[in-house]
Amino acid sequence: MFPPALLRTFLVVAQTRSFTQAAQRLGVRQSTVSQHVRKLEQVASRRLFTRSTHAVALTADGEAMVGFARSILAANERATSYFAGSELRGRLRFGASEDFVLSKLPEILAEFRRSHRLVDLELTVGMSGTLHEQLHNDELDLVFGKRRPGQSVGRLVWREPLVWIGREDLSLDPGEPVPLILYPPPSITRAQALETLERQGLSWRITCTSGSFSGLRAAALAGLGVAVHARSLVPEGLRQLPAHARLPDPGEVEFVLLGGYGTDEGPAAALSAAILDNSDRLH
Repeated sequence: MFPPALLRTFLVVAQTRSFTQAAQRLGVRQSTVSQHVRKLEQVASRRLFTRSTHAVALTADGEAMVGFARSILAANERATSYFAGSELRGRLRFGASEDFVLSKLPEILAEFRRSHRLVDLELTVGMSGTLHEQLHNDELDLVFGKRRPGQSVGRLVWREPLVWIGREDLSLDPGEPVPLILYPPPSITRAQALETLERQGLSWRITCTSGSFSGLRAAALAGLGVAVHARSLVPEGLRQLPAHARLPDPGEVEFVLLGGYGTDEGPAAALSAAILDNSDRLH
């Protein structure tokens, strides 16, 4: 009753809240995305989105359809695997950015394992820059991490602002260098923090360098300084610094999926699809 192609398009629009971004992610024309959504609304006999010149929002029926679409696509995938007589199997070396340690990614990975019991999943958690290098060296098959705006590597999952974060009661002295808590090179957020301050002519000092997300959070909770982090993934106990802190805008970051040779099918393709279909749960 509900064609999978229409449901996949619907989920991408629901995640991006944009017909334009959905078309870019799917690699089709915007008119095709609009046509798929229109056909799905006709099949459901319900309006799934409200649209204006500035925003796309889910209706109540659209919110309900998100859950149904995921279930239908998952059931369709299981049925296809069953009747094809070949369940996915093999080893998948997956690298994930430190940013996702406390997100819903573990839940998505658990669901993937339940659906693909014969896939041997090996997880590496690290900084995006390091994961990129490991992928290039054929030490990983698939990476879910960050890239800087303007780069073309990988498949865009979503884009969001970077913000300065620190302890709730942290107060910066405008006459002193900005105290920084940073990942070591080749961290993307480290590079953007330093470049932003240099462009504004602001002095800075590094008060803590940590190669782990937990170390960065601990240093910030101790009040050692400030860090740059994705706005939707601010760790518990920390906050986005207010405007009166007078720190310059550190820009944006893009979260992407990057695969090595041969990852357009098999376990890597299946996990990529699972992350794309559930990206709204990650931020």
